Amino acid sequence: MIRINLLPHRELKRKERQQQFAIFAGIVCVLGLLAIWCVHTIIDGKIVRQSERNQFLNNHIAILDKQIAEIRDIRSQIQELLARKAVVETLQGNRSEVVHLLDQLVRLLPDGVYLKSVKQEGRRINLTGYAQSNAWVSTLMRNLESSSWLESPSLIEIKAVSVNNTRQNEFNLNIQLKSAVTTDDDIAAAETNVL
Repeated sequence: MIRINLLPHRELKRKERQQQFAIFAGIVCVLGLLAIWCVHTIIDGKIVRQSERNQFLNNHIAILDKQIAEIRDIRSQIQELLARKAVVETLQGNRSEVVHLLDQLVRLLPDGVYLKSVKQEGRRINLTGYAQSNAWVSTLMRNLESSSWLESPSLIEIKAVSVNNTRQNEFNLNIQLKSAVTTDDDIAAAETNVL
């Protein structure tokens, strides 16, 4: 006998396939959502870690900026102290120059010449005074030129004036102060040159 299946087998297979497709689609959706959630969690964790690192770096940068500011302040203080030290050393080194200048002026001043004023600006010295004649001014300039502490005398002006009813020549001249002699032998040589 021949068996004929009158049941709708195609519809059953179609339903079965639809169920399998729905189950497969559901599994794929669940796996997709799970994958998206995992990726989101991983990325969010990396963002949080990177934010923590950035905050850590910003905190350390702020600390280093404070230290850099302190270092700049210390460097500026060091520069100020070095400038002060240089000024003190310059003053210390030059304090004997005034003594030598006055000593040289007294030793080199001829008898017929006397000074009215002595002004110093840096290494330049301006002498103003009176002389009995132009020859005495010339002698003073030659003496200043031969000095070991003074150099480059240059006459600015000389004019005849009357002082206490006597005729005098008022002069104005500039000289340069040489740099300080540093060794004892040079000082001794300078003093013997003057004598």
